[in-house]
Amino acid sequence: LAARSAARDAGEPTGSAGTSRGGAPWLVAPAAAQTPPGNAALPRPAATPRTPDGRVDLSGVYQSSPKRGEWDPSAPGQGGGPENEPPSLLPAARQRAQELLNRRSIDDPTAYCLPAPGPRMTGVILFPIQFVQTPGQVVIVYEYFNAVRIIPTDGRPHPADAEPTYQGDSVGRWAGDTLVVDVNNFKEGNWLAAGIVSSDKLHITERYTRIDKDQLNYEAVIEDPELLVKPWTIRRTLMLREGVRVREYVCAENNLDPARYQEYLKRPSLFMRSPDQAQPR
Repeated sequence: LAARSAARDAGEPTGSAGTSRGGAPWLVAPAAAQTPPGNAALPRPAATPRTPDGRVDLSGVYQSSPKRGEWDPSAPGQGGGPENEPPSLLPAARQRAQELLNRRSIDDPTAYCLPAPGPRMTGVILFPIQFVQTPGQVVIVYEYFNAVRIIPTDGRPHPADAEPTYQGDSVGRWAGDTLVVDVNNFKEGNWLAAGIVSSDKLHITERYTRIDKDQLNYEAVIEDPELLVKPWTIRRTLMLREGVRVREYVCAENNLDPARYQEYLKRPSLFMRSPDQAQPR
């Protein structure tokens, strides 16, 4: 994945990645920073783009990064700025997280090429995210797992016949210059971060705010009465990457992780962590 990042920075084709694991960081790693203070000498950011009817236009290809300009090749999880608060887990959820971390997160669905909810997908720095906005909907295309979310913004409710999915069902509305997205109807067993596994009662409220031409701020409030003591809020900064396009990413191609894990488990005493080695955050 480091080579993939370098190739993208150089504008070279990257093709399909070997595994799904490297791009899935802890959700509670340091958040991408908002615009840092002390930048008075920097050029003033260009104004926020708008549609003909005056609505903020989210369209563009972005990267989860605090840095403006060209593609940021930083390693996953790096970047300045404030840290997100860790989740307040219920006792049973914390115990389960401990057990999963002791197994070195080999049960993470992303290892088996299954997508994750929006907050986790949005924080992956190695893969771009494209927004396509029309008068009645916003489409989010993630290169990571080639996942797509279609978010209606025409006032319709969640469909009564929606089936549970990995990324849930999304409906959006505009609150001034912010797109507010209500997401429910998730499959049980989603990983919001390493070892932090949601129930089918997971509910997420997302807010997307484009504050200028380059910067799109993301906030997600995560609620799950079977997982969390209180709502968990995470924030990310997305930066526009002009000239970057979303490419094909086929996780299942050459994904060696599942077979390796089965081999590791044949000698669990050499593979498993002790509780002191893997405390859930």
